[in-house]
Amino acid sequence: MAAAPAPSKDPFAYMEEIEGPQALAFARAENARSLPQLQSDPRYEQIHAQALKIVTAKDRVPNVGLSGDGSLRDFWQDQDHVRGVWRATSVASYRTAAPQWRTILDLDALAAAEKANWVFKGADCLAPDDRACLVSLSDGGKDAVTVREFDAATGKFVDGGFHLPEAKHNVTWIDHDTLAVATEWTKGEVTESGYPFILKVWKRGQPLAAATEVFRGAVKDVSVAPLVLREPDGRPAAVFVEQALDFFNTQHRLLTDHGVVKLALPTKSTIQGYVAGQVALTLEQDWPEAGFKEGDLIALDLAALKADPAHPRPQLVLRPTQSQAVEEVAATRDRLVVALYDNVKGQVLSFAKAADGWTAARLDLPKDSSIHIASASDRDNRLVLSVTSYLTPSTQWLADAISGHPEKLKSLPARFDASKDVVEQYWATSRDGTKVPYFVVHPKGMKLDGTNPTLLYAYGGFQVSQSPAYSGTVGKLWLEKGGVYVVANIRGGGEFGPRWHNAGLKLNRMRVYDDFFAVSQDLIARKITSSRRLGIMGGSNGGLLMGVALTQHPELYRAIVIQVPLFDMIGYTHIGAGASWVGEYGDPAIPAERAVIESYSPYQNLKAGQPYPKVFIETSTKDDRVHPAHARKAAARLKALGYDYLYYENMEGGHAAAANLNETALRVSLEYTYLMQRLMN
Repeated sequence: MAAAPAPSKDPFAYMEEIEGPQALAFARAENARSLPQLQSDPRYEQIHAQALKIVTAKDRVPNVGLSGDGSLRDFWQDQDHVRGVWRATSVASYRTAAPQWRTILDLDALAAAEKANWVFKGADCLAPDDRACLVSLSDGGKDAVTVREFDAATGKFVDGGFHLPEAKHNVTWIDHDTLAVATEWTKGEVTESGYPFILKVWKRGQPLAAATEVFRGAVKDVSVAPLVLREPDGRPAAVFVEQALDFFNTQHRLLTDHGVVKLALPTKSTIQGYVAGQVALTLEQDWPEAGFKEGDLIALDLAALKADPAHPRPQLVLRPTQSQAVEEVAATRDRLVVALYDNVKGQVLSFAKAADGWTAARLDLPKDSSIHIASASDRDNRLVLSVTSYLTPSTQWLADAISGHPEKLKSLPARFDASKDVVEQYWATSRDGTKVPYFVVHPKGMKLDGTNPTLLYAYGGFQVSQSPAYSGTVGKLWLEKGGVYVVANIRGGGEFGPRWHNAGLKLNRMRVYDDFFAVSQDLIARKITSSRRLGIMGGSNGGLLMGVALTQHPELYRAIVIQVPLFDMIGYTHIGAGASWVGEYGDPAIPAERAVIESYSPYQNLKAGQPYPKVFIETSTKDDRVHPAHARKAAARLKALGYDYLYYENMEGGHAAAANLNETALRVSLEYTYLMQRLMN
């Protein structure tokens, strides 16, 4: 049962009207009060110049993907393309120092021509040649998008082609003349989370209203979405209907000629890809009837699954150890490729289907790094991989999943002097005895006297891992200035697979926060820093973490950056997409779960007379996912209680709190100016 709307006794309920006049007036007034306090700092101008140079640099490594036409494509932003340009080049040209790019779609030109604040939200292109594309365009960065058919070869939108008006769509190609579409078919016909739950098949030339319904979920679901697996020649191998019961439980169904058929698969499982007639799944729960454990990677013969959907016969591909996690899975034409992490350090394995199971080979890539599968080709067996770590500039590799041979394509130029720093991994002991790892990036020869300005970052939710990554802004704006940077791998994340995430759900949520406090206290106990020099930062679910830290252990921190946060956890299910996260946090309408939520919900736990540090709260008006009401209400309550704080609401930007690179540079500059004011003065 979803929570009822916020009671009228909440004096700041008006903040929940996303673009309400009173709420926007509050935001503008707070911006006008807060920004001068940061931008008048004598350090700000240099910080902003450095941040802008880094985020808009033209020598960044392009995030290219392998396209079915043989090219490499990426979406690029810089000072000349603030909104961005979708472009393509050949592999041969990309290997050179100055690749020749062909523009597919110029977002800056499009926005100017249509007088719209377009933000590119990606393109779904149809195999095998990836010419016909569904381009998603967002007004200002919202999750809601307009979808328009686009010809990637001509660089033009298709006259009379597929077009979906602004909404939160789940849409994909079945074939060139057929789409599977879940959308808001009539006004208000969405789930309590704000997502579509009715799936229809839409044929080319039909009006949208004539699309044929094939499945209807429930208003209580999170959403319904189509998933199409394809043969190497682009033909659809299977169309799945994914009914998300909550954020983590999905009822998998198969669209057949005779209707939609339910599959007897665990609801906490994720379809990861298709290769050699096999459907790959990861398990986020035990499957005792079949003899499998949470974290396992398994495979199902698609033909057998279609023939007998009630009795799937899975086969084990990989069972990670307690220190390991399957971080990513991708499929090339003939191989299943896995990014496997061990104690938060990555490797890539390539699996081949054999008569009696699966055989694995490890790709020869740098060790003690994070490795991301950026792209996998289903036309051949090529992969684009990204390798990164805290102090080594990111590198990009082209690899063959069969031979295992990697070729370095690009290297990011160094953005800061890392020669004076070192990375160490430590372990803190949480309240229940669990060992929690964290990385510390610090100057060589650092004195353990408690005086080091330290920034601690964490997330702790939704099985999202915080693996080592190179950040030019962290390095230039913090490490080079003598700061220490810490990343905590607390429960709720995916660093050790589903078990690490499942350990912090709902009634066990306090374990996540206990882990974070344990890392904070361990940093102080080791004299790496002190409460006078310790600052923390987190966004979204991590912003909630920051709010819990503020209200439960304000004595530990002198600076808290609260980015696009959840804050009112008693009312969160009726704000933005909040109802979709009940699987993570629990439901305030269920007494046992409400009791736990009440114990940590920052909004309800803000009190007068506490040693709260001066916090910096950030949000975006266009964030239709978490919703700016959380940040607004947090600031308003702090103000009513008489506390000093800083607040910045970007009037565009979506959930990332930045709609373009200039806005990103501004946000980063404000954050590090604040951190220096609090921790380095």
